[in-house]
Amino acid sequence: MNNQEGYNQWAATYDTVVNKTRDLEAIAFGEILSTISFSRVLELGCGTGKNTKWLSAHAKNVTAFDFSSEMVNKAKEKCTMHNVTFLQQDISEKWVIAKTPFDLITASLVLEHIKNLDHIFNEATNALKQQGCFYLGELHPFKQYEGSKARFEKNGETLLLDCFTHHISDYFTTALNNGFECIQLKEYFDEKAGGIPRLLSMLFRKK
Repeated sequence: MNNQEGYNQWAATYDTVVNKTRDLEAIAFGEILSTISFSRVLELGCGTGKNTKWLSAHAKNVTAFDFSSEMVNKAKEKCTMHNVTFLQQDISEKWVIAKTPFDLITASLVLEHIKNLDHIFNEATNALKQQGCFYLGELHPFKQYEGSKARFEKNGETLLLDCFTHHISDYFTTALNNGFECIQLKEYFDEKAGGIPRLLSMLFRKK
């Protein structure tokens, strides 16, 4: 099963099953993006719209991408705001977007499924205005080193999705090579739990 079909199947239960990484990323998303202002936003991998509602309340216009038709359908059901446009788009290919540049691009729990980070940052550079921001919220590579990856249960079976491990230095190097600077980096840990961080959040700005 490829990732697109996997997310099509996961869409039915994605919002209802326990998912610590999903829920922690939603917290990080709001905390970090509350520190900047933006009007026009491109959301990569919107899924069922867990962050789309937040963006629609803080931006004038939101364009939301996902390659899963079933995830997009779920997002449309819960996000009926007039300022949101949903598009089925595979971000590993060339992005089909309007020419007007964005103030902000977000990617939440998406890039672990993308092998070629350079393509994503290059497309983001082309889509952002000068001084525009690119937010990333990803499963921390330390968790990946221990074997954690995106997975879901269906009919008593655990289904694993294809994932790629990107080190923190990979994000930084690729960002710098594509004209970005890092303006925030924060690691998030499970509540009342020690050990390694669960989530890595970064905010880059186009120079």
